[in-house]
Amino acid sequence: QVQLVESGGGMVQAGGSLRLSCAASGRPFSSYVMGWFRQAPGKEREFVAAIRGSGTITYYADSVKGRFTISRDGAKNTVYLQMNTLTADDTAGYYCAAPRSSYISSIYNPESYDYWGQGTQVTVSS
Repeated sequence: QVQLVESGGGMVQAGGSLRLSCAASGRPFSSYVMGWFRQAPGKEREFVAAIRGSGTITYYADSVKGRFTISRDGAKNTVYLQMNTLTADDTAGYYCAAPRSSYISSIYNPESYDYWGQGTQVTVSS
């Protein structure tokens, strides 16, 4: 069975940094898109970043572009999200996601993803 496990969340002051990790297991992931989404209380789940199986093509929400960096490790079974210059607006639960197929209709749409981690909380104070 496919399993995604996020880690690295925590509390940080505004302007600080955190590095999130998503460890994937249950199948080879080298050919799959991997995405990060976040959801704050009372708000809709929103796209943050995604990375192609090649590890060379990435996508970012406008709100995080230039501050966040998504990457994959050498084995391409772990995905990272480096988060810099954090603000209070970044406070949310962060979720790693993967589709069932190597083909995906829209990398920005959470409905395109079938497997989700349990989430890791990021809280930014000022």
